[in-house]
Amino acid sequence: MLKQTEEFLVLVQARTGSTRLPNKVMMEVCGKPILIHQLERIRASKYRPKVVVISTENPNDDALINMCHAYGYLTFRGSEADVLSRHYLAAKLFAYKWIVKIPSDCPLIDPKVIDDGFDAFHAEGANFGYYSNLHPASYPDGHDVEIMHFEALKKANKEAQKPLEREHTTPYFWENPSLFKIGNFVWPVGKDLSMSHRFTLDYPQDWEFIRTVYEKLYVTNPLFGLQDILTLLANEPAIYQLNADLAGVNWYRNHLDELTTIDENSTKLYE
Repeated sequence: MLKQTEEFLVLVQARTGSTRLPNKVMMEVCGKPILIHQLERIRASKYRPKVVVISTENPNDDALINMCHAYGYLTFRGSEADVLSRHYLAAKLFAYKWIVKIPSDCPLIDPKVIDDGFDAFHAEGANFGYYSNLHPASYPDGHDVEIMHFEALKKANKEAQKPLEREHTTPYFWENPSLFKIGNFVWPVGKDLSMSHRFTLDYPQDWEFIRTVYEKLYVTNPLFGLQDILTLLANEPAIYQLNADLAGVNWYRNHLDELTTIDENSTKLYE
């Protein structure tokens, strides 16, 4: 069995206070909370990173912390609103050089996509301040992998001032390319489904989609991958339709007047 490496620290931000889908990370499918399924998928990476759930100091998240501990996962608690500082303080505590941000709204993330990112990162020299698969995106939404050098994260935490930079953690990197060496990896198959396929968890429709995918695929292969999902959707298009109207919707839509590197082609309005 592969042992955990000392190279990558994956921080998974999670809380129970979602306004659109409260307690979404604790909702259960196939016998486990959805967050635990996601953490198992991250741990399945061939790189065997250390995984820490970073939640908030809000007492409402006590149950989430207890759940993570019951399943053997490390946790950290920080500011609820200042998610950038939460990432930085957790990274400082665990003292890793390379910090990876994978949010808890990505419960279908494929371990191979994580490996693709780490592989590409190494192939390009591993000397980036920020490296991701989001700028531009190509994988279906919900396969976010963002790698940050600790010193770059420290700089961002010290200098970022805009509320959106504090809330969303990484905009300061890609909005200031002159301050950091920035890299991006794309889906090796040459496809771009980032605006047409939504595998992220934010709305009730997303939960119906994700729950159905797990119920269809988990029993025969708990670590089903991206291609398994796409094959399922091709064979049963009604599943794709469960949250198709949300494809392309993301937080960018609320900040197009502030973001200089993101335009309206990177998001879709939804009310």
